[in-house]
Amino acid sequence: MKRVYDHSVVKHSKHQYVKGKVHTNTIEGFWSLSKRGIFGIYHFTSKKHLQLYVDEFVFRYNSRKQPEAMRFNLFLQNIENRITYKELIA
Repeated sequence: MKRVYDHSVVKHSKHQYVKGKVHTNTIEGFWSLSKRGIFGIYHFTSKKHLQLYVDEFVFRYNSRKQPEAMRFNLFLQNIENRITYKELIA
């Protein structure tokens, strides 16, 4: 599946931070919350499992406006497979 994205640029080096609807506030906010979550909850992540941590924080961020019960149901509906502890540490 080919995806098409509009790619626009803001030039912070030229003191440009917003250009119409284009800005970096959303992604900067996401990474800020993710880093605080990793350091505050997990304290450490290995390179091996980093993508799984990022996936978790993407889910949390994308469902942040949903009520807790709805988020939990959405989580349960989107579980694709189960990983055993043995597979996790392999």
